[in-house]
Amino acid sequence: MELDDQQQRAEAWFRSLRDQLCAAFEALEDEGDGPAPAGRFAQSTWERPDPSGAPGGGGLMSVMKGRVFEKVGVNTSTVHGEFSPEFAKTIPGADVDPRFFATGISLVAHMANPHVPAVHMNTRFLVTTKRWFGGGADLNPALPVDGDTADFKAAFETTCDVHGADYWPRFSKWCDDYFWVPHRNRHRGVGGIFYDRLDGDWEADFAFTQDVGRTLLRTFPELVRRRMHQPFTQDERDAQLRYRGLYAEFNLVYDRGTTFGLKTGGNTEAILMSLPPLARWD
Repeated sequence: MELDDQQQRAEAWFRSLRDQLCAAFEALEDEGDGPAPAGRFAQSTWERPDPSGAPGGGGLMSVMKGRVFEKVGVNTSTVHGEFSPEFAKTIPGADVDPRFFATGISLVAHMANPHVPAVHMNTRFLVTTKRWFGGGADLNPALPVDGDTADFKAAFETTCDVHGADYWPRFSKWCDDYFWVPHRNRHRGVGGIFYDRLDGDWEADFAFTQDVGRTLLRTFPELVRRRMHQPFTQDERDAQLRYRGLYAEFNLVYDRGTTFGLKTGGNTEAILMSLPPLARWD
């Protein structure tokens, strides 16, 4: 598939952000404690066959397991083809023409130390007969610290305020609403931002989406450094594993990104990269 200028620029940005995040996280591994060697990302590519039989794009999985990050994945993908008739009805513009293009990045970090919050971020660009950006970033501590939450939210509030006067109140509320777990009657995480179908001025929307990635890249490593050397107890580790159970429940039951990936024939391992390496329910 020959990409137009907007598609090429979006794809190139997501790849660049992936490389910057991987480098920053490997640097954190070098600063970590313990006898084990510092972790390094292992990369693997995958290809998506379109149901029509034509090439359907693919992606790159980057996964690291180490002494600071128990498991972190930074995945990029660029896929295209046709939605199934049933799924096309749920996607803007696809009811007119089922052909689509999607490129994006997805990051999930599950930390070895329960005092270090887990984090999730994804940003994406989708094309049907319409074009839009979506994504967000949210903090997921098993043992919340008010100062960490406040600093994470303040960073994204500043970013939002640069791009739109209503972005922070709108997108932070959207995050709280989206990451609500009805069957547990609680939120997954402590908040952040979530946005979708951002389709005003393309250059402005792209600039905002880039700044979401830059904000995560700037903010999260500093939170990790605050907590990564802090001692923890077995009870705190158990609390972390129970929280991961909640995280897994949301991603498997409610997450739209998981649904999109599975409905469009994405790589199952890449889609389920977000699941923690260990969790408990008791």
